[in-house]
Amino acid sequence: MATTTWFFEPSHTGAEFRARHMMVTYVRGQLKNVRGFLEVDPDDPEQARIEATIDATQVYTGAPERDAHLRSADFFDVEHFPTWTFVGSRVHQVSASGFEVTGELTIRGVTRPVTFDVAYLGQWDTPWWEDGRDLGPRRRAGFAATTRINRQDFGVSWNDVVDRGGVVVSNLVDVEVDVEAVLETVPDPVPDPVPDTGGTSD
Repeated sequence: MATTTWFFEPSHTGAEFRARHMMVTYVRGQLKNVRGFLEVDPDDPEQARIEATIDATQVYTGAPERDAHLRSADFFDVEHFPTWTFVGSRVHQVSASGFEVTGELTIRGVTRPVTFDVAYLGQWDTPWWEDGRDLGPRRRAGFAATTRINRQDFGVSWNDVVDRGGVVVSNLVDVEVDVEAVLETVPDPVPDPVPDTGGTSD
C-alpha cells in the first residue's frame, strides 16, 4: 500500500501541559491551535513523517494574569517566538496500537530531541460539513501522545523560591497531545498490467 496523507483538524486537536505549583499541586495549561500533518504507509508505519505547529500565543490556564505571565519573556516570550514546532524523525512500533515517535521539539527558538509515547485510537468514516453542506464521508483517525520535558532545556527558566524551601514552578512538565487527523489524499491504485497476448499488429 502507498503513502497516505492526513492533516490535523485544528478544532479537534490540542495540547495540554502540566507542571507542579508551589510543590503541592498541579497547574494545567491548554494550547488549542495545533496544526500539522502525518504521511504514513499503513503497511510500514515506522517510515511515517510527522510535523506539527502550535500557536503559543493562545496559551490558556484559566487565569488571565497567569496567562499573560506565561506569554511574557519570563516564560514563552511569544512576542519573539509565537510558535512551537515538532518534526518527527523516527517511529518505532511497540505494540499493535502503540508507537514511540522521536523528533525535534522547538520552544523559544531552542530545539531538543523528544520522544512521545503515542497511542493509536482507531479510525472511522464520518460526515464532512462545509458551509452547511454534507460533502460526504471523510475518514478520521485519532491519536493520543504523551511525553515529559524539562523546561530548562528550552530556556524557560523563570522561577522563584517560596518560604521554607521549594520553588513556585517545577522544572519537569508533562505534555499531552490529542490529535484528530483527517485523510487528505488516497493514493491512486496501481493499474493491473496489460497482459501480453503475444500477438502482432499489422
